[in-house]
Amino acid sequence: MQVYRGMDIGTAKPSADTRRRIPHHLIDVADPSEEFSVTTYQRLGRRAIEDSDRVIIAGGSGLHFRALVDPMTFAPTDPAIRQELETLPLDELQEMLLGIDHGASDVLDIQNPRRVIRAIEVWRITALTPSARASTEESEALRAYRPMVEHVSIGLDAGDRSAERVTRRFELMLASGFLEEVTDLAPAMSRTARQAVGYRELLEVVSGDSSLALAVKHAIRATKALVRRQRTFFGRDPRIDWIPWQDDNDARIESAVNRVGEVTGWTS
Repeated sequence: MQVYRGMDIGTAKPSADTRRRIPHHLIDVADPSEEFSVTTYQRLGRRAIEDSDRVIIAGGSGLHFRALVDPMTFAPTDPAIRQELETLPLDELQEMLLGIDHGASDVLDIQNPRRVIRAIEVWRITALTPSARASTEESEALRAYRPMVEHVSIGLDAGDRSAERVTRRFELMLASGFLEEVTDLAPAMSRTARQAVGYRELLEVVSGDSSLALAVKHAIRATKALVRRQRTFFGRDPRIDWIPWQDDNDARIESAVNRVGEVTGWTS
């Protein structure tokens, strides 16, 4: 979400001073009124990697990270088909999908409406079923975590303190003017921008559909849920060397940095 101009406080965007000292990519490249897909992010991010000698990929979205370093391609979309399917109940969508692909439940969570809708949408556009897509060489490489961009992955894990950090961070963002930021952006935010955690909840305050106290409670809860999902997502990746947050074990950190040097030629 840091791609959006003006979405600064709620995305913990690097300060102007930090960005003057250290070149950043994919910051402030789109207006909040624009839709910004992971496909667009992948195209711009890979271009930045190709145009740079060395880069550090930093952030929280596992999907966007893998879109940059792994052989991941994205099927086309059709808003009209998506809109049509979103009007149908889940049981009808499941019946439709299993009629197309009897083995869909083996490769797809058919209890997830979003995934079922996407699978049917892709089939209607490309004629590829979930089972067929799962059997490609690309899918096998993704499952085996074989990258197309050689890299070293380091994860910082806040452990049991993550929930406390989420609450404190949200309180600090509010004190820094987060609600005012959302109020200014609200009239011209795209569907994609409105889905950002924190913004989504505070937009309810701006529209008068929620109190600030309730929105803050929901936003903190949603952020904690996001933390759990991302921890699960990244936890499956065997390439990540995990280091406890604020750990004084310098040997672990030095080892991780040395591994970066072996791959990139950096020296510390």
